[in-house]
Amino acid sequence: MKSKILCCAAVLIFALCLVVPAIAADVVEGKCISYDKDKKIIVIEDYDTNFSAEHKFGNPTGKQSTYDLTGSLIGIPPNTGDIVRIAYEQKDNQRHAIRLMNVTKQNVMKQ
Repeated sequence: MKSKILCCAAVLIFALCLVVPAIAADVVEGKCISYDKDKKIIVIEDYDTNFSAEHKFGNPTGKQSTYDLTGSLIGIPPNTGDIVRIAYEQKDNQRHAIRLMNVTKQNVMKQ
């Protein structure tokens, strides 16, 4: 009986360890203003979450944000003007990207 309880507890703890890192990241979406592949820096214009037929990715806010891409997973590299989605963590007043997804190129590939 004790071994069943310990086994269930171990499986539960293992599952929580897998889920917690995924919950910790913030996500932003916006238009790529500049992308420096060598310096691993991207600047985007943030979009809000007010989706419409005209603005299917949200409305531009006019606010620009910079993200450090060092060590992040990058799907299709962005070009200026592409819509990107970035999962990131804030550390030492800097935004460190975990993953960068090029939404514009993903939509083109689906068609």
